[in-house]
Amino acid sequence: MVILAAAQRRDSDGLMATTHNSKDELWRRFALAAPYLWLLVFFLAPFAIILKISLADPVIAQPPFTPTFDATGHLSITADNFRFLLTDKLYAITYLRSVLMAAMATVLCLSLGFPMAYGIARTQPATRGLLLLLIVLPFWISFLLRVYAWMGLMNNYGVINNFLMWAGLIEQPIQMMYTDFAVFIGLVYTYLPFMVLPLYATLERMDLDLVEAAQDLGASRTRAFWDITWPLARPGVIAGCLLVFIPAMGEYVIPYLLGGPESLLIGRVLFDEFFVNRDWPLASAVAIVLLLLLVVPIVLLQRYQASDQDSSA
Repeated sequence: MVILAAAQRRDSDGLMATTHNSKDELWRRFALAAPYLWLLVFFLAPFAIILKISLADPVIAQPPFTPTFDATGHLSITADNFRFLLTDKLYAITYLRSVLMAAMATVLCLSLGFPMAYGIARTQPATRGLLLLLIVLPFWISFLLRVYAWMGLMNNYGVINNFLMWAGLIEQPIQMMYTDFAVFIGLVYTYLPFMVLPLYATLERMDLDLVEAAQDLGASRTRAFWDITWPLARPGVIAGCLLVFIPAMGEYVIPYLLGGPESLLIGRVLFDEFFVNRDWPLASAVAIVLLLLLVVPIVLLQRYQASDQDSSA
């Protein structure tokens, strides 16, 4: 009887262990599949819908585009919207201006954000927390209110022009509002924290003994920076550049409020096509091309980062 009870207990323990292992395996598989499910629901499915609309014709109806299959069940798609984008110079110029503006804003954010992140990472822990709070503090205020604040600063009779005229530096107000300069300043101000935070996360983990060892071996501070600090900070640089370039490329509010009617960036063109012209197929084609323009630098940067990690390993 004792042997039988022990055998039953062993079988029960084995069954419980098997059940526990199967649950762990199930949760592990779910955790591995969760990112792909997220990508499917929130990226691939909307992308498929936009692609479907971009291959339709605009109509005055609800919804304002032709169905994918006609009344006879035949496939009804067209590439006229993409051909129109390739033949109309307005869209090509707008895409080019958007890329240049976003790239310039990214470069300036990197130039300003790297020293800021490096300085924060090298301060004392108590001071570091205060400085990080100052970086994220603008997020506590509405994005729209922050853009409106820049309108008050850069207006013809705003704070900046009034101060310059009071100081006798200028006689007439400088036209800053409704220019590309105002849009550029708005982009840099808005997305600078997105550059500082990933850079800080990378630089804060960097081992300072490597820099000291390089200087002990005769390297100057400049040489130690380019040989030690910069290679170790490249993952943060890539992450920060992507976090700035991608949203700046499709920005709508800043060009609309600070740039005026002459500042045509692709985000504003996309909004006008959807909600002003009600041409959903053409607007969807604009969005598809914009997405392709954003995918190219992402893939290139990821390949560069992967090759860099392989070479360092």
